[in-house]
Formats: sequence, C-alpha cells, structure tokens
Amino acid sequence: MIGINPRGLLVATATMLAILLAACSSGNAQSENLAATERALSATQQALEAQQQRQSDQQQPQRGLGAPATEEVQEEEQQQEQEQEAPAVTDKGPYYVEEFSEPPMDWTYYLLSGDSRDFQLYTERDRLVFDIKGEYIWAYYTYDNYTYGDVRVDFRAKNLGNNNNNVSLICRVSERGWYEFNVANNGLYAIYRYTVSDNNFRELYSGGVANMRIGKETNDYTMICKGNRLTLGMNGVEIRTIEDNLFEEGFAGVGVSSFDGTPVLVEMEYVEISQP
Repeated sequence: MIGINPRGLLVATATMLAILLAACSSGNAQSENLAATERALSATQQALEAQQQRQSDQQQPQRGLGAPATEEVQEEEQQQEQEQEAPAVTDKGPYYVEEFSEPPMDWTYYLLSGDSRDFQLYTERDRLVFDIKGEYIWAYYTYDNYTYGDVRVDFRAKNLGNNNNNVSLICRVSERGWYEFNVANNGLYAIYRYTVSDNNFRELYSGGVANMRIGKETNDYTMICKGNRLTLGMNGVEIRTIEDNLFEEGFAGVGVSSFDGTPVLVEMEYVEISQP
C-alpha cells in the first residue's frame, strides 16, 4: 500500500475548493447551495488539518522515560544492602594486637630511602611480609589511629632472606622525627634519633645481642618508650636502656631495611601495641 502524504491531500482539497467557488459564483440562485458547499469543504479542511497534526505528533521522536518508581525503590534497597555488607571500619583502640588476618586499613607504610618498585608490603597466611628486592631500601609501617607519649611495641618476626638487614621498631614519630631501634639479623643493634630538619640519624647507642637467634630464625622484639627512657628487648630479655629528651609524642610502628645484600624477606606474625 502506498502511503498518502497528508500535506498533498490538504493542497488538493484547497484547489478543489477554489474551483467549486469559481463555478458557483455565476448564479445567485445557487447561493444557498454554495454556502452549504463552503461549510462542508471548510469542515473537511479542518478535519484534514487535524489528521495531519495527529500524524505529525506520532512521527515526533519520543523522549526517554524515567525509571519506574518500583525500579528506583529496588536500586535504593540494593544500595542499602551493599552498604550493610561492606565491612565496617572499627576503632581498635590505642592498645591492641594486630595479627594481619587481612591488610589493616589504619596502618600506613612509607619509604625513607630506595626505589618503591623494588619493595612490596603485603599480608599472606596471617603474616605481614616485607619483600625487598632492591638495595638500601628503608621501609616503615605505622599505626595511625593514635599518637603516644609512653608506649610499648612487641612483635615476632622471621627472617627468610639475606642476613644483611635491619628489623626496626620506631616510636614518637612526628613531623620532627622519631626514635628508632634497629636490630640486624647478624646480631648487632643500634638505637637512633632521627631528625627531619637535617635528615640526620644520630646514633645514641649500639652493641650486640647475645641471645638473638641468627640466620633464618624467628625472634621476639620489644621496644619501650617511657618518659625519657628508651629500652630495647630481645626474646624476653632487656638488652639496653638509654635516655633522651628530644621527642615527647608521636606514632608507633615497625620497619625493615636492606643494605647491599638482597633479597630481604621478613615475615611478622603479629604486632602488639600496649601501655608500658
């Protein structure tokens, strides 16, 4: 079937109307018939125009409709369910034991030295793993929820890589600096005060740890910062206590560093932060 163009039909009707008017104008006797004819043609024209408008409206592109109200309710319910399923970030408090069953959200790592491409920090089998492939990388990991004046940090670590490394405990970490206790897996230790202003590690004391299990072994490390007294412990034994008055408060954390021997691989089983 061939479609009819409403616009063409309207033009043809108007032309026919003009012809009829011309033919009927010659006889006054036919004026009543002419008037009736005009009224009929006028009604026909109005009907055709109305039909054209309806078809034109049907051809207009339809706007996209909004989602039904039921779909909006379903989306809101799904969003609420997802929010309920998301694990809540809970405040562990200032003193607690981190066992690394999953990556902790309230700890932050940073590098003081080295290329980040040669360093990985991750949790695996309920262990925190420092995986260092590059030389002279100094990596730290701090608990950021609280700052401490007096604090004790204990952790258990196993050396799985090169012995030429440092395992560290740090306290009173701030924009000014921190105290750092370094224990190498060859049995040597040093206690430092690091100041940010001059990027300087000042050695406060150094020596050897007689009771350390050297090599690919597991050891328990302890740091106590209380007042102006700084204490290092190893495997339940106090190794050295010194005094310093520069730093009073800051974050606490742990760290691992490499030197000229790689790879360095250290696993921490837990980190406990407690009141001394």
